[in-house]
Formats: sequence, C-alpha cells, structure tokens
Amino acid sequence: MSLCALSLAEAAADIREGRITSAELTADCLKQVAAVDEKVQAWAFLDRSYAMQQAEAADAHRKQGKALGPLHGVPIGIKDIFDTSDMPTEFGSPLWAGRTPRTDAAAVARLRSAGAVIMGKTVTTEYAYFHPGKTRNPHDAERTPGGSSSGSAAAVASNMVPGAIGSQTNGSVIRPAAFCGIVGFKPTHGLIPRSGALLLSRTLDHVGVFARTVEDVALLAETLAGFDEEDLDTRPLAIPHFSAVAASEPPLPPRFAFLRSAVWEQADPVTREAFGELVETLGEAASEVELGPSFDQAVDMHRVIMEVEMAHNLRRDYKRGGDKLSTQLRQLIERGRAHLAMDYCNALAGITPLNQSLDLIFDEYDAVLTPAAPGEAPGIGTTGSPIFCTTWSYLGVPAISLPLMSSETGLPLGVQLVGRRGNDVRLLRTAHWLVKNIGRTSRGGRRKVRAGGPGAEKRKAR
Repeated sequence: MSLCALSLAEAAADIREGRITSAELTADCLKQVAAVDEKVQAWAFLDRSYAMQQAEAADAHRKQGKALGPLHGVPIGIKDIFDTSDMPTEFGSPLWAGRTPRTDAAAVARLRSAGAVIMGKTVTTEYAYFHPGKTRNPHDAERTPGGSSSGSAAAVASNMVPGAIGSQTNGSVIRPAAFCGIVGFKPTHGLIPRSGALLLSRTLDHVGVFARTVEDVALLAETLAGFDEEDLDTRPLAIPHFSAVAASEPPLPPRFAFLRSAVWEQADPVTREAFGELVETLGEAASEVELGPSFDQAVDMHRVIMEVEMAHNLRRDYKRGGDKLSTQLRQLIERGRAHLAMDYCNALAGITPLNQSLDLIFDEYDAVLTPAAPGEAPGIGTTGSPIFCTTWSYLGVPAISLPLMSSETGLPLGVQLVGRRGNDVRLLRTAHWLVKNIGRTSRGGRRKVRAGGPGAEKRKAR
C-alpha cells in the first residue's frame, strides 16, 4: 500500500515508532498530488519544497529524542480561510489575493504544536459561501466536491493528505464529506476555537475535520479542541480522550432515531431507498422519530442569523469591492441588511428551547440518523444543497458524515449521525460502532447485517 493511503492514525503511529519517516510520507503525498491534482484541483497554495522542509525538520526532531506530538510528521491540509503565518490566506476571493497574515489561526497553531506538517492551503468557495471554486469531485470530475470546504474534502478523498481541516456555517463539512466519500466531523459549536479564521457568523461558525476513518477525525478533534481566550464561545473544560473513547465498545448496543424531518421530501429517490435499506438492516436498533412542529422554522431561523451576521461581518468588503463579489454573495448581504432586528433576536432565542426539545430524543437514543445530503454530488455549477445539515448547524450540535452507502452508479451517499450538544465523544463512539457493525451498504445490496427484526415504533420531540 502506498504511504499516502495510510490513515492519519496509522501514519502518526508509523512515524512515531520509526517504521516510516515524515519525509517519506510527505514525498509520497506530493507524488499523489502530482498524479491527480491536475484533475481534482484541491489546492489554493502548495509549496512542495517547503512541505518537505517541514517533514525533514520533523524527522530531525525525532532523531534527537525530543517529545513527539500526536500528529508528528503527518501532512495536514488547511482550508484557505484559516490564517497561516507562512502561507497566503485569501478566502477564495480576489479581494484578498496575496494576503499573508503574520500569525496562525488557533487551529493551525495547535496542529503545529502537535507536530503536523502544514501541507498547504486547500480551496474554499468564495468567502466559504456557495460560489464554487475550481475543485472537482475525485469520483467524477464533472461533479462538485461540495462546499465550502471543497479542497479539504477532495484532498483527503484522493489520498493527497490523510487529514484536513475545514469549517461549517451551514453544511460545509458534512456535505463535501458525503459527496467525496470520506468521514467529516462537525463538533459541538465552540469545541474547537475559530480565532484567526474568517468570521462569517459567530452564532453558526464551526471548525470541522476531514479524514478517512472515525478514529482519524477523533484524533484531529482531540488535538484541536479546547479553550481559547480569543474565541468567546469556547470554555475552559477538560478535553476528553476522543481517540480512546471513539475506538471503544459502547456498554450497550447503540439505538438510532431515524429522522424524517420537514425536509425529507427534498431527498432524492436513491437516498430514500438507501436509507430504507439501512434502517431495515439496523432492525430493532433503529426507530422512526418525528420532530414536532416547533422545529419547522429552524431552517428559516438559521437563514436569518446567517444572512444578518454575514452582512455585518462582510460589510467592509461589500462596501469597497461589492462589484467583485459573486451575485450569490451580494444578494445574501443585501438580504441580511434588510432583516428586522426582532426577527434576528427571535432566531437567536430559538436555539436553546429546540435543543431542550431535542434532548427528549437523546434521552432514549444515542444518535439521530439522517442523510448528509439529498443525494449524489450534483454537477460542478453548484456545491449542492446543505438542507440536511442546516438544522444541526443552527442548533450547534455535533454531527458526522460516514461513507457507508453508494448509489448504483458507485457515487458516495453519506450517512449523517447527529448527537446531543456537548456529547461529541459519545457520537464518535456510536459512529465507530455503526461502521464496524454495518459496513458499507449500497442500494440493491448490503454487506454486514448485525441487527434483526424491523423497528416501527415512532417517537416525537415536541
């Protein structure tokens, strides 16, 4: 197996134990970039010689017997909205071409402290919104990789790096992970600091991670999580052992709440059929659950918050260079400037009571089971609909996309698991159990069936 195909955890362990060097791994990743990136176009900035310099420095550090971080010598991709002191950060916009910050974003600084090689900057859509960048889906170059963390997802899916970081304000981690057929994890709002990253919406912005296994995203999240005084939504809490707990067996088999939300009708037929098969496979481990009418306005409330806060945070760019912004982004900013203050306050006030209602489900179930996206990745003129992510971004709850299913054409269909706010580690453990016990399912054929008997009982969160 090529070194670039190693999982993140495998690569870190192999470097730590001397089976491979960081230089060997990084060189193989760069070889893969040379082989596939002309087609995929995942990178906004990549300096091959500088990547190798970092890897060689990591190897010298190890030879000197110094302490090693959990990601020592492992190449990581950075979405081009996170400040990097040694590389440009341009937000996917010509307004910021050539911008090189003086300091690292908090997430980047923590990756460096963990020993990671900062491979380069991955493509983002314009200002991490809907206007597509140059990146193509590794499975089909005529389809989108999703957005806005397009390059991060595509780089991991095509083995150019074993892990990458991105962000989600609506569906920008879960959706591209689903379209590219990898694991994407959006933790609880405020778990990973956003200091030094492009600010779109303080209420909705999350830092997320991409890798090829649940264990890998757990390792990345554990490395990045924690309090940062510059991000007022982080808190000084002890960091759980994400990796160890995620890989452990749950004390009881998990139970899944299969959710047909108000947006279920927007799922493609292939997704509905695949989820019907998955729920049948889970049997008594899954029950169909309905959300009460109080959730019906969640998507609209998310939209109000996102448009108002993005209009405020991008106001200077809109004023000085509005003609250089995409039509989509200009229209969003103009809508945000027109919203009433009362509507914005009502949208903010809705988050806590809806989380309290959702707790009724999590008192009985380990995770909500729902699509990550409406269906297969659409064409390159769009980044796809984030509708199956919107409610969970609004509520700030943890979510993970798993590449468990595929369509008849062989394209990935993501399975999204959602957990209780703050219960990130439990969600990761449940996701690991699902991957281990169900395996990969495709419409018209399944691999592993570990649960019996259909579960038809319905529950409702009011």
